[in-house]
Amino acid sequence: MKVLIVGSGGREHVIAWKCAQSPRVEKVYCAPGNAGIGQIAELVPLKADQYEELADFAAANEIDLTVVGMDDPLVGGIVDVFEARSLRVFGPRKNAAILEGSKAFAKDLMKKYGIPTAAYETFTDKEAAKEYLKSRAKVPIVLKASGLALGKGVLICETLEEALQGTEQIMGEKKFGSAGDEMVIEEFMTGREVSVLTFVDGTHIREMASAQDYKRAGDGDTGLNTGGMGNFSPSPFYTKEVQEFCREKIFQPTVDAMKAEGREFKGVIFFGLMLTPDGPKVLEYNCRFGDPEAQVVLPRMENDIIDVFEACIDGTLDKTDLTFSKEACVCVVLASDGYPVAYEKGKEIRGLAHFSGKKDRFCFHAGSAMKDGKIVTNGGRVLGISALGSSLKDAREKAYEAAAWVDFDNKYMRHDIAEAIDEL
Repeated sequence: MKVLIVGSGGREHVIAWKCAQSPRVEKVYCAPGNAGIGQIAELVPLKADQYEELADFAAANEIDLTVVGMDDPLVGGIVDVFEARSLRVFGPRKNAAILEGSKAFAKDLMKKYGIPTAAYETFTDKEAAKEYLKSRAKVPIVLKASGLALGKGVLICETLEEALQGTEQIMGEKKFGSAGDEMVIEEFMTGREVSVLTFVDGTHIREMASAQDYKRAGDGDTGLNTGGMGNFSPSPFYTKEVQEFCREKIFQPTVDAMKAEGREFKGVIFFGLMLTPDGPKVLEYNCRFGDPEAQVVLPRMENDIIDVFEACIDGTLDKTDLTFSKEACVCVVLASDGYPVAYEKGKEIRGLAHFSGKKDRFCFHAGSAMKDGKIVTNGGRVLGISALGSSLKDAREKAYEAAAWVDFDNKYMRHDIAEAIDEL
């Protein structure tokens, strides 16, 4: 098989790496990819939003399967373009990707079908949102830009003043662009956060391993929200009891709800969960693999990923059993200092050769490029250093040891990923 992957980040690198391991795969392409992906795939100079050109490439090069990694093209309808030309593609259609593309849609869906989530209101008028905050809201409170915002469109406001300022930023100043045309105001929930990635074939659902993300830029969960500074899998807080509740009340009901709405979902649903004192509730849905969740979940997956992708497309996922290694995995993100606000690019990355031949430590490129024959930084999040270990503690030690192998000017990372986690 020839496989084309659409995207350019760490998520797409680990997907390409996993696809390349399949004995069914002869060649992997990636558009546009990055310097790390270029070591295992042929890079295609097309952007992820060039749907027709990507379909042209897939047709001309007899691509057997296209895997869309990024949220923007999925929400924009790339799958519909490929399907209209009878090209095999993995990912939800546009009318299903709205599950991530509109937080307002997702909240309304959960309310309609009784899927547990935080109480909320949605607004398209800035002054109405402010009036609601002044008259009815309790702080702390959460503001969410309804559209896509690179995982950064969520503000947790401790005071009414902060909430009013946040409303101005999202809906007035358009800090997150058109994602802020509509805003969700949500009750603040407390508890442990857990991420569960799932494969879906429109009717059936299969869970991948649980994970936990670190969104804040600084140690101790301080600083601004980012796309994710690290991750670990599995979560010791995702117990059998929690899993059974989520299967019955959240996972399958979501798939059934989308089907009932005429929005059959095929692809990956990422469930962001909060384990509240009142039970698990949905924080958010994503319509693709998480980043860096994929960098800790896929290294543990023992299945041939191509088989699973095809089962999702063909509606035969019920015949598939997912298996995961008992080993734990920890990912530490190496970022450019100043991320997520302002940072310099083009810094040479040194020490990548240390990962050659390693079977328990991996370096997934998120923001890198080739320049004058050297691999340089090309983004806020530059690398994801993942490590497998016999326990979370062991995996954590290996990940931080490997993070020290790599260096570049203005390298920045958190030092507390998976630090305070109870042992399994």
